[in-house]
Amino acid sequence: MKVSLKLVVLVALALGLLSACKDEEQGFKASKRPDVAPYMGANDGFMAKGWTPGNQVSWTQEINKRNQNQTEYSRIK
Repeated sequence: MKVSLKLVVLVALALGLLSACKDEEQGFKASKRPDVAPYMGANDGFMAKGWTPGNQVSWTQEINKRNQNQTEYSRIK
């Protein structure tokens, strides 16, 4: 009887440990609306100074400027 009690405890412990390993589904939530162009943006305090919402040319210039600041080649010069 003592062996079966140890076996039950070990099985319960193993099941408890294995239940902690399951992966919860997180799902996908789109944070941006797919029907609005990226250059439309929001008019808030977090915008780049040279960019105006709705102006695709200024948006493209700001993106290019940001990309140039992220390359190491332009930082070294």
